[in-house]
Amino acid sequence: MDAWPLWDLIGVLTLPNIIRLKAMVDGKFVGFIAGDVRPSEKLAWIATIGVLPEFQRRGIGTTLLLAAEAGLDVPRVRLCVRVNNLNAIHIYEHQGYKQISTWPNYYGNGENALVMEKML
Repeated sequence: MDAWPLWDLIGVLTLPNIIRLKAMVDGKFVGFIAGDVRPSEKLAWIATIGVLPEFQRRGIGTTLLLAAEAGLDVPRVRLCVRVNNLNAIHIYEHQGYKQISTWPNYYGNGENALVMEKML
């Protein structure tokens, strides 16, 4: 997991035009998604999505993703994913995302990111 710079973290938690959703199981916070809506670009970016490891493979991430998409009033959405995160890539492809680019050295350890996009 990469640490976010402080200003990015403050922004995703406080700025307008950010979709923020959390997943709860039996009163426990188990997942989160944030989407950066950019109406002037007719685009939204999924800035982050995560589910605690012990709650993965239960459909929680997919539910968060679909709920965030439902709240977007733009025609397309993009996200970045590590090239080696095959489980997440499979989920995104299954939900209609297509790879449109690769960003080299995007992650802190020098790992590349796939940029994926979905038309809503």
